[in-house]
Amino acid sequence: KYMMHGVTGPNEYENNVNNNFHTNRMAAWSLAYTLETLKGADDSKVKELAVTEEEKQKWQAIIANMYYPYDEELGVYIQHDTFLDKDLMPVSDLDASDLPLNQNWSWDKILRSPFIKQADVLQSIYYLRDQFTLEEKERNFDFYEPMTVHESSLSPSIHAIIAAELGREEKAVELYARTARLDLDNYNNDTEDGLHITSMSGAWLSIVEGFAGMYVTDEMLTFKPFLPKQWEAYDFKINYRGRLVDVHVDKEGVRLTIEEGESMEVKLFDEIVMISDTITKALQ
Repeated sequence: KYMMHGVTGPNEYENNVNNNFHTNRMAAWSLAYTLETLKGADDSKVKELAVTEEEKQKWQAIIANMYYPYDEELGVYIQHDTFLDKDLMPVSDLDASDLPLNQNWSWDKILRSPFIKQADVLQSIYYLRDQFTLEEKERNFDFYEPMTVHESSLSPSIHAIIAAELGREEKAVELYARTARLDLDNYNNDTEDGLHITSMSGAWLSIVEGFAGMYVTDEMLTFKPFLPKQWEAYDFKINYRGRLVDVHVDKEGVRLTIEEGESMEVKLFDEIVMISDTITKALQ
């Protein structure tokens, strides 16, 4: 097996760990993506890179034999080799005066704790969503999100998107609100340090990839929208391969409109439909 020791994964409340799942997974993905790109590249460009067959075979071996910490009983990928040795507990068991941890606890106490600053294992699940089953996503979300303090502006939106995919509407809206209002409500007691631009983009992502369920699969735009119960509507525009598409969701349903560019097929609620001008469909 190939391993990576002494790393810091996305969870900045741990460092110098062995076999952080996300780091190992993305390293293998990077090699696989490179190999796939080389297959379709111009021969002259490949020659310039001077990548040998021996190198490519080595990459294939790493991809096939990368080590991923996994617990059979829990059915989840383990954040790193010794994560389960910690005294695991949910954030809800903490006193409110403990939060944010980085302003109330010593660094050595934070490092020993099970609390997660931002998506780590779940970051891989977000990036590589088509490589995990819905059941795997659910088990990992239920295991890690309760231990996550979301003390990074990068964190709530990723969790909101996964919660939306899992049909956890209330949780998705809660985490959307946390990313959208991070500075307004000063959740982490650090608004005086400046605005968190990542949180602002995260609010957009929570609606587009979360509530509207937009992603690209098999070279096709896909949508699985829902409307939060307390909302009247939401609307956004997407530039996609020479088209400007308006997406409008309200209580009447979803409306997709091509405002610029040629007609195209999209997948809407698992059904392939053609947008030549405007199409509407009831929410499911």
